Amino acid sequence: MNDKTLATKIIENVGGEKNISSFTHCATRLRFNLKDNKVAKIDELKKLDGVLTAQEQAGQLQVVIGAKVQSIYNAVSEQISIDASVETTESSNEKRNPIGAVVETISGIFAPTLPVLVGCGMFKAIVSLLTNLNVMPADSSFISVLSMMGDLMFYFFPFFLAVSAAKKFKTSEYLALALAAGYMYPTIQKGAQAIAEGGPRTMSFLGLPITFIDYKATIIPIILSVWILSLIYKKIDKLVPDFLKIFLTSMIVLFIMIPLQLVILGPAGSYAGNYIASFMDWFYSFGGIFAAALLGGTRSLLTMLGMHYALGPLQIQQIASVGKSTLLVSALTANFAQGGAAFGASLRMKDKAERSAGLSTALSAVLGITEPAMYAVNLKYKRPFVCAMIRSAVAAAFLSLFNAGATAYAPPGLFTMITYTADSFVFIILGVVLSFGLAAVLAFLFGMKGVSSEKINSAEESASAVSEDILACTTGEVVDISKVKDETFKSGSMGKGVGIIPSQGKVFSPISGKVTMLFPSKHAIGLTSNNGAELLIHIGVDTVNENGNGFESHVQQGDVVTSGDLLITFDVETLSKKYDMTVMEVVTNTSNYSTVTTCPNKSATTEDIAIMLEG
Repeated sequence: MNDKTLATKIIENVGGEKNISSFTHCATRLRFNLKDNKVAKIDELKKLDGVLTAQEQAGQLQVVIGAKVQSIYNAVSEQISIDASVETTESSNEKRNPIGAVVETISGIFAPTLPVLVGCGMFKAIVSLLTNLNVMPADSSFISVLSMMGDLMFYFFPFFLAVSAAKKFKTSEYLALALAAGYMYPTIQKGAQAIAEGGPRTMSFLGLPITFIDYKATIIPIILSVWILSLIYKKIDKLVPDFLKIFLTSMIVLFIMIPLQLVILGPAGSYAGNYIASFMDWFYSFGGIFAAALLGGTRSLLTMLGMHYALGPLQIQQIASVGKSTLLVSALTANFAQGGAAFGASLRMKDKAERSAGLSTALSAVLGITEPAMYAVNLKYKRPFVCAMIRSAVAAAFLSLFNAGATAYAPPGLFTMITYTADSFVFIILGVVLSFGLAAVLAFLFGMKGVSSEKINSAEESASAVSEDILACTTGEVVDISKVKDETFKSGSMGKGVGIIPSQGKVFSPISGKVTMLFPSKHAIGLTSNNGAELLIHIGVDTVNENGNGFESHVQQGDVVTSGDLLITFDVETLSKKYDMTVMEVVTNTSNYSTVTTCPNKSATTEDIAIMLEG
């Protein structure tokens, strides 16, 4: 399925463009805020080729894509007219719990900054690698420029967060940037630097003390300020007459906000951030290896729920306040453990395609992107995921004994290991080996036990599949599936089969078996034959848009059917005026059969064979 087609299917299954309030993306997933979450078809999203999984978390629908998320995001953006960066006043009619709302807000503000944040983090990793290995001197011009690239995001973090927070709180981005400029103004920054040399700690404004604080890399002050801005700006804008707005609104807002943030909000947010960082250090000191093991073991669960991005601000705050983040250590061990588990499980797979996919996802995980390994292998077979959690907990506890921490915010993985520090870098290497190696051993030895051979070895499935003939499901002209106009079926990603240009508005069961799926729109039905063939019959192209109008089902999901039973009737004359009404009939478990032969280029009745399966 190409990016455009996948984007179309995603939009369709989240309820269409009209149901999207706003959407954005992070490193691996699309994040939709929907007007009505109940309309979204999460189960159908999970089935799409190119989607690892879909889930609702904190009132937000998350569609996990993996490394291709940017291209899919672009494809979705091209097909809808919604401004992806701006939320409308409409939102899901479901109530969210306060904790979930806070997590979603933090993630929503933080996630848009990730591309630049990660890019800068990678430059920091490169600088650490080149200087620690003595490839280049630390004072060289080349290293200085690379260091500047790495520090851009972190030095001016308030500006980046101001933009994303303004979008999240639906207020003026330019006023938000002005607030960030207030924090980063040279008078404030120089005053903060001069304190170390015995300079004054405060300056006065109308008798109010403005404390000199270094706001570089801070997070809470600007988010707090933009939130207050969103409340004040609307009220002032309503009070000022229209003909004076251009002169007075922004001036009044800045006159209120700049002193307010420098006197109260900034210091309060800065102290809160420092206290949070100190609490994290205390938590690790007090809890020791148990605290490290707890976070290391549950880190992958947070990733699975999409809540790991809420830890980003805490990790950056730790680095800014104390020089390193102990929280990021759990991400390093979790990534390598998920990669190791996928690697170990893959070695047990006899099917070459599955093994190759497993090995590639393992590589992706050790490079910093774990979702493909988690959803395609470890969660699919369950035990490898548990193996990964156990090994991540053990490795995180091990590293905590040697004061491990990350000195830069970058995707935890093979190329950024150099940014981690401990009593000796040898312990970082040992921790990674513990995570990956032991997770691989556990997954190989125990991860696939209890999993049926049909999940492990599709080659064995093929050998045991029963040969079967599949009849045409309707009367009409049979064409090769590659000639139909639906890209999903045309590509063969749904399985091998045929298209039938119907001469009547009736679909009959081509096999004896059971109705395993019936779409609410009645335009598609899934069947499983008594011999194990899994069929999907899809009536027309884009007919799902009719929401069942013109279709009538004569069976229900779970019904037992016999070859020739009437399944669905449809108004072919009326529908054909709007849609291509070719009926797609495909075998979705094609890989179970050694040979699948189709019989196109002929006129057929429901007594003629359309597909022949050989076990």
